[in-house]
Amino acid sequence: QVQAVESGGGSVQAGGSLRLSCVPSRSTDNQFCVGWFRQFPGKEQEGVAIISALGQGTFYDDSVKGRFSISHDSAKNTIYLDMHALKPEDTAMYYCAYAWTPIRRRCRLPADFNYWGQGTQVTVSS
Repeated sequence: QVQAVESGGGSVQAGGSLRLSCVPSRSTDNQFCVGWFRQFPGKEQEGVAIISALGQGTFYDDSVKGRFSISHDSAKNTIYLDMHALKPEDTAMYYCAYAWTPIRRRCRLPADFNYWGQGTQVTVSS
């Protein structure tokens, strides 16, 4: 069952930009945590950028601060990840995720999310 459809991945040279998009299979609003995770070969998923529900803030991994930006357009029901100044070490499979979270807490871990996209590959060459 498709829970979200991602697009926008691809190959880019170092210093370039990409925009990832994710359309959840159900409507999402500010009661949802939404986020992007990435997975390197042989490693577990790690949080890249997460918007917690009910105004509980936005998280960025230190490695992407100042370069990546997450946004959630509820009207279009789309989650975006704008990536700039890409580095070869950003090469990974990127997944969007979301979860209905009608309480004031911060989402950080993969276990905080129960709906996932199928993943989109981002490859950055030097």
